[in-house]
Amino acid sequence: MHGEVPKKHLVKSRRRSWRGTAIVLVLVAAASALVYYLAGSPRQQPHSRFAANTGPVPVLAASASYANVPVYLDAVGTVRALNTVTVRPQVDGKLIAMKFKEGQDVRRGDVLAEIDPTIYQATYDQAVAKKAQDEAQLANAKNDLTRYQQLAATNAINRQQLDTQRALVAQLTAQIASDQAAIEGAQAMLGYTKIVAPIDGRTGLRQVDEGNIVHASDANSIVVITQIKPIAVLFNLPQQNLDAVNQAFAKGPLPVDVLREDTSGPVDRGRLTVIDNQVDPSTGTVKLKAEFPNDDLRLWPGQFVNVRMLIDTLEHVVTVPTAAVQRGPNGTFVYAIGPDEIAAVRPVKVQKQDENVTVLASGVTPPERVVTTGFARLTDGAKVTLGGGAPGARPQDGRHPGSAGATERRQHGDDNAGSRNR
Repeated sequence: MHGEVPKKHLVKSRRRSWRGTAIVLVLVAAASALVYYLAGSPRQQPHSRFAANTGPVPVLAASASYANVPVYLDAVGTVRALNTVTVRPQVDGKLIAMKFKEGQDVRRGDVLAEIDPTIYQATYDQAVAKKAQDEAQLANAKNDLTRYQQLAATNAINRQQLDTQRALVAQLTAQIASDQAAIEGAQAMLGYTKIVAPIDGRTGLRQVDEGNIVHASDANSIVVITQIKPIAVLFNLPQQNLDAVNQAFAKGPLPVDVLREDTSGPVDRGRLTVIDNQVDPSTGTVKLKAEFPNDDLRLWPGQFVNVRMLIDTLEHVVTVPTAAVQRGPNGTFVYAIGPDEIAAVRPVKVQKQDENVTVLASGVTPPERVVTTGFARLTDGAKVTLGGGAPGARPQDGRHPGSAGATERRQHGDDNAGSRNR
């Protein structure tokens, strides 16, 4: 009995054995997984991330070039009619005719409406008759004056009677001048019964209907006429641009374009006509006015438009795509590609830049090539391959970054994906 192992000690020993075995199996599995991950399977190893980073860096590039670059100032403007006239009656009366259609183009002098002219015609006729009456009296007074002058020469009448007759002739002469003024006034009032267009333009909505009694003091008008050919655009520029605009405007009219909503091209081309004589202190901007022919009626009063004004042209300057210009702690730089397809960091000085083209004052000399796409793995001195093809491929000068080169890169990526699938 003393040589037998107690049952409870035997159970504890077996438990320790199973635990040790489990720990060993877990360690072996973890080691196998680590080795498999680091080494990789033969099928996946050629396409591992490490292997992909060892070759030349695929990039897109463009050649720097000399160009004449226009300098534009952009703003948002409001289209306004060149002239706007509110047509109102100038005399009182019944509106007997409306001779225009809403939205009709009219010319200066066209009759728009007519007011009953009966009263004004009578007043005119009365003034004409009054003048005729006074002219007859004047003729008789002049005859008497002639006779009195002859009698006074022989002392047949006293001198006072001659002077009285001479005064009567002068009085009637003045009366006739007054009658002529009355005729002209009556004629003007009669003419006001025909309401005419004061300018060339387009009529708006009719404000009063035929048959109504209208007055010169009415708040409502007959119609509003706006001149839309040509048409004006008002826009504001920051006061910081005022000096450059004044200098350019002193040399001649400045071209101004109204751009489409997608800014793909001009809707109409015009010229700057006025620079306001003061800066708005509340906004720090100055108001400008440009005039456009608007032959196609693409511009309409009250419309908001994008405006671009040319103030200068930089001639024979170095240009590169804006995508090529990078910024770092030490300023702006580009990756220039040498003849050996090695990319080198090149500090540059930017003179002007927009979303497409950058003008460089220094740093690059055409036709040097600069990288426009593929900066993620690019470092100073790295070997590059252009357009995803073999090293040495050069994009055409002037080609927009990401056009044909991007297509080649997509095709090259599809080929790699196919090889991995195979």
